[in-house]
Amino acid sequence: MTQMDYKYSLLDSTVDDYRKRPLLLQVDDTPMNLFAVLEVKRELPRRWSTLGFFRKIRLYSFLFGLAVMFLIMASYILTGDKKGLLLTPSPYHFSSLVSPGPFAFNLSSVKDYAHIKLVVKSITSKVEFRSSRQLPELKALVKSEPHMFSVIPRKFLPGVKNPCWYEEYTGNITSDPYKTNLYGRYSRRFRTVFQHLRNTFQEHLFHRNRRLYRMRCLPYFYIIGQPKCGTTDLYDRLRLHPGVKFTTFKEPHWWTRKRFGIIRLSEGFHDRYPVEDYLDLFDQAAYQIQGNLTANASGSPSHPNIIIGEASASTMWDNNAWVYFYDNTTEGEPPFLIQDFIHALQPDARFIVMLRDPVERLYSDYLYFGIANKSAEDFHEKVSESLQLFEGCLTEYTMRSCVYNTTVNNAMPVRLQVGIYIVYLMDWLTVFSREQILVLRLEDHASNRKYTMHKVFDFLSLGPLTKEIESEITRSPASNTRRPADKNLGPMLAITKEILRDFYTPFNEKLAKVLRNDSFLWENNSKL
Repeated sequence: MTQMDYKYSLLDSTVDDYRKRPLLLQVDDTPMNLFAVLEVKRELPRRWSTLGFFRKIRLYSFLFGLAVMFLIMASYILTGDKKGLLLTPSPYHFSSLVSPGPFAFNLSSVKDYAHIKLVVKSITSKVEFRSSRQLPELKALVKSEPHMFSVIPRKFLPGVKNPCWYEEYTGNITSDPYKTNLYGRYSRRFRTVFQHLRNTFQEHLFHRNRRLYRMRCLPYFYIIGQPKCGTTDLYDRLRLHPGVKFTTFKEPHWWTRKRFGIIRLSEGFHDRYPVEDYLDLFDQAAYQIQGNLTANASGSPSHPNIIIGEASASTMWDNNAWVYFYDNTTEGEPPFLIQDFIHALQPDARFIVMLRDPVERLYSDYLYFGIANKSAEDFHEKVSESLQLFEGCLTEYTMRSCVYNTTVNNAMPVRLQVGIYIVYLMDWLTVFSREQILVLRLEDHASNRKYTMHKVFDFLSLGPLTKEIESEITRSPASNTRRPADKNLGPMLAITKEILRDFYTPFNEKLAKVLRNDSFLWENNSKL
């Protein structure tokens, strides 16, 4: 390219559900992370002219202005002054703003093995685990979410296994009870489900003393994680059990995202979904617990042993919204976690966690959520960059702070933090007992589904099944397996696997110790 040939073009505009790259502006061959797109194509000028020179000056001035605007915006976000800010940072916006650690290296080189090993060694030397955390008081939780606590009662219907209650309905019975539900607004699939619920809504209203009541329910159990660890397969099998019902679709993500107005991580904040919108998702299951009111005028549930599940794989780990909504007075750590709110409302809730080798989980995550140009080499580069960003965070903050650091999490091109299972599990165990959390391994589930499903049935205190139903549950094909195109990319590079193995080892060792099960070391693990 000659000095006079300037060409500006969009480098990557591919967008997917999970994450969106910032728009890149390229001048010659130098990419710049900016919040705007400029696409100008100029023909090669025939001769140098004064007019062309001044155009060039104006263009560089415009680019300089955009760069200054970007730095101001980033500073505004990083200082925590977020009032009125309607931008959720994408995983790539802050890659140039998070300070790297002392071991800088060439991220484009797969051969820079020694330097990456130094980064991992630096990280593992800083790994520490606290025995406990400071739990928030109930009044602080209520103050942060007063509406949620005003809607959900502290006690539920007696004699009913699932947490349900009757709520007085004061709306017009001829109006649409789901008209304002934000799940219906943004999801065509939901609008179809709501149409069915709308048609049967009146017949499920319970009449007493000239007042109308509707049954409301929360889940009896939650499948809380982790992503790409078999939660979809577990969900699909549990749905076949006649005593288990779920939300109208697998992952509402209400506790972690919709409650804060996050629909997609790459978009700005939308209207926050109220708790009523979340409760609407359980109406179909609540109707089955309630049964036919025509034959049962007392309102007592006809099927009190049916339980409801919810299966958002973000619930265990995703607290990224905290920095935008809670005061940062806890040295970079969130003052409230998702489990604090659930425990305040449902102290007897039960949770299922499905885990897999975190090394393989990360590669599967990359293949599933990644966009164009995926390859083992690209994965290696993204792992290298993520390790450097995480190590840079550890130079200033504690390990737990970095795991929950929204800026670092959004900057890392692969989600290293999701595989640090022990940090999340220990935090869940600060509010729920070990008996309330069932931890499974995908490797065990893949090799012996009957065994793991029976563990789940026992954990949920589900009754015996006929041989036909049990066979259908345990023998049905696996769900959400790797796509053929991703399989064709082959495994990750051997050096990438070794680096990740070294990174996750201290976390796996602590996990195995807490769970008293050495299989969570994943030392001799087959690839899934």
